[in-house]
Amino acid sequence: MSSNKRVPVWLDVDTGHDDAFALLLATHHPSVNLLGISTVFGNAPLTKTTYNTRAILKAIGKESVPVYAGAGGPYCRAAAHAPDIHGESGLNGTTCLPIPDVPVRNDRTAVQAIYDALIATPKGTAWLVPTGAMTNIGLLFATHPSLTSHIAGISAMGGAIGGGFTDAPMGTVKGEGERFGNITPYAEFNVYIDPESAKAVLGNQALAAKTTLVVLDVTHRFLANGEVQKRMLCGFEDGEEGEEPSVVRKLFVEILTFFAKTYADVFGITEGPPVHDPLAVVAAFAPALFQDGDGERYEVDVVTDGAHGAQAVAMKSQCGRTIATPVLPGEGGVRIPKDLDSDAVWRMIDECLRAAEESAG
Repeated sequence: MSSNKRVPVWLDVDTGHDDAFALLLATHHPSVNLLGISTVFGNAPLTKTTYNTRAILKAIGKESVPVYAGAGGPYCRAAAHAPDIHGESGLNGTTCLPIPDVPVRNDRTAVQAIYDALIATPKGTAWLVPTGAMTNIGLLFATHPSLTSHIAGISAMGGAIGGGFTDAPMGTVKGEGERFGNITPYAEFNVYIDPESAKAVLGNQALAAKTTLVVLDVTHRFLANGEVQKRMLCGFEDGEEGEEPSVVRKLFVEILTFFAKTYADVFGITEGPPVHDPLAVVAAFAPALFQDGDGERYEVDVVTDGAHGAQAVAMKSQCGRTIATPVLPGEGGVRIPKDLDSDAVWRMIDECLRAAEESAG
């Protein structure tokens, strides 16, 4: 595919298990021109998410992509992490992660690097793809509001709607029962850990009109079940059982194996873990793979009141909840897909694994 047809993308990550797949797609899909990567706290502290990002890039032969360390915590709250899902490192469970060679860039701040890269693209072409807390993104648009009219859009993984928005399996937590949030019964982790930044981004009407929000209600339709893991290890098309898989394939299957165990242990989802973050990348360059129901758009509000932290669940706090209200046709609003072509996305991932095997040598 010629370079003038590749979609310019800046990726903002808190690299844990599912972010690794977002990095794989963003670096190796022929429809993506990855401009750079910024990191944020989330699945683990910033030093670890930044290290994990660099290590994954090393593993897939893409250390040439510039990496900038961003926010180490929200501006209004204490930082929160997810060791019960991703382990203390943020990327536990693999023996195949290499030690990165290329250091983090420090010639400018992460926010300035994002702005410089996006503003240098032709107007209406570039996508900003955050797969973690929106702390860097909120600061970016507060500092450079004119960027809103320049970019093509934002494709973010975050939020949970509930209320039968889809029939995806959302899981249960012992002692709490069914829920649609994955950090509290009401809230999705990325939004919950910095609800103020999420509210600022999703509540910006100009940004909302060009934003796609990939919520848990659709990512839980994208499960890495045992068959997917088997095919990923051998190759989706012509791989044979018994062949020695590459280190790259072992790495990504080990990532899924660990992720599957934590999702089964914590949420009781035994079919396989939902692989959230690569879907935000896909939605930026292949939006037709997602279905929107009847084409609704939504005004999205984020609850910022209520208990946050250790007491949130006990006090039944709705802090961090994303509330989506349909808007009238033509009024803009956030796109929130309800379904996707899972098989097509898994085949994309397999193609990118093949490319990564070649890049990594």
